[in-house]
Amino acid sequence: MSEAGAAAGPPVERAATGPAATGPAAAETVAAKPRATVVALDVGGTSMKGAVVDAGHTVRARRSFPTPVADGPDAVIDQIGTAFEALTSEAVGLGLAAPSAAGLVVPGIVDEERGVAVVAANVGWRDAPLASVLGARLGIPVALGHDVRAGGLAENVLGAGVGAENALFIALGTGIAASCIVDGRPIAAGGYAGEVGHVSVDPEGEPCPCGGRGCLERVASAAGVARRYTVRSGIEVAGSAEVATRVRAGDPIARAVWDEALAALVTVLHTTVTLLGPEVVVVGGGLAEAEDLMVGPLEVQLDKRLTFQRRPRVVRAALGDQAGCLGAALLAWRASGQRVAP
Repeated sequence: MSEAGAAAGPPVERAATGPAATGPAAAETVAAKPRATVVALDVGGTSMKGAVVDAGHTVRARRSFPTPVADGPDAVIDQIGTAFEALTSEAVGLGLAAPSAAGLVVPGIVDEERGVAVVAANVGWRDAPLASVLGARLGIPVALGHDVRAGGLAENVLGAGVGAENALFIALGTGIAASCIVDGRPIAAGGYAGEVGHVSVDPEGEPCPCGGRGCLERVASAAGVARRYTVRSGIEVAGSAEVATRVRAGDPIARAVWDEALAALVTVLHTTVTLLGPEVVVVGGGLAEAEDLMVGPLEVQLDKRLTFQRRPRVVRAALGDQAGCLGAALLAWRASGQRVAP
């Protein structure tokens, strides 16, 4: 198995590097040794989710920090450094070992291999060498990843996709993006893979901020569903959860908006499944919260469209909004020299 698969058990704890010592003296040494840790941070447009994670994948501390987007990209980078320093202090204050590495995941186009955030419209940076800048500040290795690819890795190693060598994780939140794992390896393509939210489902559809028209994200994201319902009904809703409530109550406009989102998702998933052949499709994000209206119907409708293709299981994500942060921790363990999986 590769770095993405973890069917045989917790990957980090299997990263032993020599024969184990035995006997009472060894037991005393192990007991006295502080638990190894990494620090992880998932950066969003308004806030950052941070965690101290030990070698058993247990979150020992959680903290959130504001993302000062209005102050510019340099201020965001400085805040990331401050957040990592605060998390390091948390680890030491808990009697744990000082973190051996940091994992950072961000939105946008991310080149993990070079440690560069290529572009993120909602943060404002371009070609930002985050891994090297933050590594110099913190004095430990810093692994940089994409938030959704990291979430997909976490679901594959620790969550709903455990055991699958071929998996697709699709996040239906404010936007839509996917993590693709093929034969146990995440596909990054220099940071450009997985942008399924910008597949056009209607060439004559409404304009998208990306420059295209009729993008899946405009129709089927949590934000898109809420916006489209408000436009059609004249009733402003707080989010997609309220639209789901109205669907269950029999609101015909809500049902039409929801069915259009579902149909668009099925169309894009049909193509993606045909190209990549996943064993499992893990659905996360705000729309997945309405499991009875989204995850189940998505599996049924996708199954009807498939012919010769592998028929994947379609399941709800297991890790919720912590997937990105846990994925960042897995990247940090890899950066520290410990394998994410056998």
